Amino acid sequence: MTHNNSATRGVFYVHSAPSALCPHIEWAVGGVLGVAVSPDWTAQAAQAGTYRCEFSWTGKPGSAAAMASALRGWNHVRFEVTEEPTLSTEGARFSYTPDLGVFHAVTGLHGDIMIPEDRLRAATVRAGLGETTIENEIDKLLGKPWDDELETFRHAGDGAPVRWLHQVV
Repeated sequence: MTHNNSATRGVFYVHSAPSALCPHIEWAVGGVLGVAVSPDWTAQAAQAGTYRCEFSWTGKPGSAAAMASALRGWNHVRFEVTEEPTLSTEGARFSYTPDLGVFHAVTGLHGDIMIPEDRLRAATVRAGLGETTIENEIDKLLGKPWDDELETFRHAGDGAPVRWLHQVV
């Protein structure tokens, strides 16, 4: 956990992106962090013709949300970004796939997903009305559809290099 309210850190993973989008991703994330971003891109074995990278970052709280917002809606890109909690902010996890869109979860001190009570109530109402099952709703609240889609891409990146980037404050 970061002991400074003005900075946090996290990890940004691009699981797959066509080569033509790699410089645009670097530009978008660099714009959020205020530093040039030039990660080591490697071929993504899970999808021919795409590349992956990952890097650790340090920046202002909310940077993960800003990165996810900058890249949401980009076709052919799959990514995840995490942000550690600070003394005054919760942590966060964002996952994105072109088919599912953005998943956002608030995370606690140990990385567990924290589900707000209003979202739990809405899930139980939908299940109670017969629109879905409670198991399906809980899976969505925990990001299981995103995890299922990204799992192949995550394993293809095992052993990939990680870099640290620090935001200009």
